[in-house]
Amino acid sequence: MTMRQIDRLKVVQALADGHLKTGIAASRLGLTPRQTLRLLRRYQQHGAAGLLNRHQGQPANNRTPPGLAARVLGLIRDNYADFGPTLAAEKLRERHGIDLAKETVRRLMIDAGFWVPRKQRPPKVHQPRNRRACLGELVQIDGSDHAWFEDRAPACTLLVFVDDATSRLMALRFVPTESAFAYFEATRAYLECHGKPIAFYSDKASVFRVNRPSATGGDGYTQFGRALYELNIDSLCANSSQAKGRVERMNGTLQDRLVKELRLRGISSQADANAFVAVFVADFNGRFAKPPRSDFNAHRPVRADEDLARIFTWREWRKVSASLTLQYDKTLYLLADQPEHRALIHRYIEVAEYPDGRIELWADGASLPYTTYDRLAEIDQGAIVENKRLGHVLRVAQEMQAKRDSRRSAGAPARTTAGTPPRPRKAAPGKKPQRQLSPADLQAAIEKTFNAPLPYGKP
Repeated sequence: MTMRQIDRLKVVQALADGHLKTGIAASRLGLTPRQTLRLLRRYQQHGAAGLLNRHQGQPANNRTPPGLAARVLGLIRDNYADFGPTLAAEKLRERHGIDLAKETVRRLMIDAGFWVPRKQRPPKVHQPRNRRACLGELVQIDGSDHAWFEDRAPACTLLVFVDDATSRLMALRFVPTESAFAYFEATRAYLECHGKPIAFYSDKASVFRVNRPSATGGDGYTQFGRALYELNIDSLCANSSQAKGRVERMNGTLQDRLVKELRLRGISSQADANAFVAVFVADFNGRFAKPPRSDFNAHRPVRADEDLARIFTWREWRKVSASLTLQYDKTLYLLADQPEHRALIHRYIEVAEYPDGRIELWADGASLPYTTYDRLAEIDQGAIVENKRLGHVLRVAQEMQAKRDSRRSAGAPARTTAGTPPRPRKAAPGKKPQRQLSPADLQAAIEKTFNAPLPYGKP
């Protein structure tokens, strides 16, 4: 018997001898008085053995059927030896019709040596590496999302550039979110101030690395990677946070020191903070920067033929249709009907979007004039009032637009630096893509419109 069973036996025996009342015994056993009396009767009939669990020594009701464990281990050995328990359980269910809980498969794989629990695995060793020798040889970059202004303003992101050789803060920039345009602006400011480093070292965020094998980028570069390639700057991605520990530790330091400096100066906006960071960086580097092993500055000047404004744009290729139109981000771009433009029919041209929202169409290096037709245009209330004869029709159109999912293309860049809120990942409840709006939706909009009075008071 276990110590717990012996303690239970003493309490029941004291109850049987009349030394304890039923309520007190039940409290000590953690049972109800009725269950305590059942134990007392079993003790009086069978002695100490009556207090043991009757299932003890019996096969479990939910035991694995005989022979099934050996069959499962054979299948795992032959087909799923390098699978994890969860995935192996899924494949056993899908391909072999064996429905076992993932924890059962995990126990079988651990007992057979096919799986090592995480707690039993040896810890990963992240050995330190030597700093680079020269300033500008390797610059670590990262974005830190934090409540930089505490409760004085919403949380935002700080883009941090740290030199690997000296631990110098090379640049800081507050932005709404970590996006390609945010890095475009921050990197351009960095290059104009310091020149071009040999390489940038970052994590594997989608700004720096194409993480989807099926991504339709063509060259395997992200927009930021393409810009660095044009500038002859290497882009390196770390496999772990520890590999770029210099910038990670810098984020923690800034979340302490910089937050308090902003509080002391009463700064509560990104614009004011970006104006202050130059003073903070100079003071910080004077206190904590390390001397490099070599006095050589590896930064290279930006060449005269490297147009940074043109390089740091979001670019996509679009095909010109027979009607001299092309589509980008659910907006139709119309080229003028000119002989030189007709030569572009069925050709691909580049659509370039600048961080400030400007759009240019490039063909053979030249910018093309165009007009736009926005398929997601909205009808405002003023138009309904001014066009009295079309009031009902415009009201119906407005009701249909209220049901339409007006989000821009999922592949378009985030425009938070221009003040546009982040694009929601999912459509709002009740919203549909324009092509899914049905005649039933139109009928409902008509009925709702004619049941409501027009804004100018006429029927």
